[in-house]
Amino acid sequence: MKTPIKTRIALALFFSIATLAACKGDDAPSVARPGNGDYSVQDWVLPAQPGSMAPDLRVAPDGRVLISWLNRQQGRRNVLQFASYTVAGGWQSQPRTIAVGQSLVANWADTPHMLATADGALWVQWLQASAASPSAYDVALARSRDGGMTWNQITRVNDDTTDSEHGFAALWPRGADAIGIAWLDGREQHMPADGEQKDAAHHGTGAMQLRANGFDMDLARGADALVDARACDCCQTDVAMTDRGPLLAWRDRGDDEVRDIVVARLQDDGAWSKPIPVHADGWKIEACPVNGPAIAARGNDAVVAWYTEAGGTPVVRIARSTNAGDAFAAPLAVDTGAAVRGQVDVAIDEQQAWVAWLREDAKGQSLMLARYTPDLSKRLQLIEVAKLSARGHASGTPRLAVDAGGAWLAWTDVVDGAADLQGARIAR
Repeated sequence: MKTPIKTRIALALFFSIATLAACKGDDAPSVARPGNGDYSVQDWVLPAQPGSMAPDLRVAPDGRVLISWLNRQQGRRNVLQFASYTVAGGWQSQPRTIAVGQSLVANWADTPHMLATADGALWVQWLQASAASPSAYDVALARSRDGGMTWNQITRVNDDTTDSEHGFAALWPRGADAIGIAWLDGREQHMPADGEQKDAAHHGTGAMQLRANGFDMDLARGADALVDARACDCCQTDVAMTDRGPLLAWRDRGDDEVRDIVVARLQDDGAWSKPIPVHADGWKIEACPVNGPAIAARGNDAVVAWYTEAGGTPVVRIARSTNAGDAFAAPLAVDTGAAVRGQVDVAIDEQQAWVAWLREDAKGQSLMLARYTPDLSKRLQLIEVAKLSARGHASGTPRLAVDAGGAWLAWTDVVDGAADLQGARIAR
């Protein structure tokens, strides 16, 4: 019988936190030390309390850095919070609470996401456990018009009533006051009720879908679009805005269990383009690796970073498109070898492309960051941002954002057996 995604992720998180490193490793690629104009790592102390995890990081249209996170402590309800930061003024207020409750799902893989639209509204998406079934959860969406003091909530982004899994969402702006959202949707995988047709394995016969929709300033929804009828079950999705519209990246799932990275763009007529592969890795794997892609764009230049084990060797790759995702050049290997964990994020600005990822060997985990020329022809710098005490999936996925002064990073570590949120500023 198929193990629910929530169960697989929860077990991985339990064993990850239980195996803290006694020391931290230094077996990493040759690292360029800051100097001669290179960027360096600066402390960025976050206002999150112990037990905080699963960060999301965005730069708002007004230049503020927005960070959200989950706080999970034994004996207390889960809490989703956020804070905003400016270089000139620091933290603008104490952390503000978005949602509270045990039905607020907190895990390392399927994390909340935050977005600010040009009208000043804040939007947040998170995972909500279903009251009807312990193996089901839904995508919740909330919006605030007063800087996060109050929130208007939509119970479900997914409009089906099946006891199935939904999540791994991605948000993008639609004009000044609306958003688009894409998510993995398991309505075709749900357990059939008594009297419904069942297959030999006694679970739903369909595949995980990738769906998308839009919500306007009045929280009115549009019509669902089916972007991919067969997506990888539990890999993170990501989206970036090009001059030709939002470009969505995710891990596909072929009938032969090849799970490579694909992209599709929302076109002017409101339809999604046919998914195309970023690169034909040919990674055949029978189960979801829980290791999704990251995408960033500037104009019609787009870069995608991802993890693969095609050929039997772990690799983080990055590839570039100059036409908003119509085609991609051959990928570049960012890091290769048994220590590569993936869990990537990527960003692009006028001067460079950035990619962050995790490594882990017998001595511990490291958070890595590399800078490349915008055309990816040359690596400009490689930085070991931090050595982590976390092991396995306890470190989750690091988050990366850029502004005119450099980059911001947030990640989850483990301190005294509990999750602990960390941050860094990468600047000259």
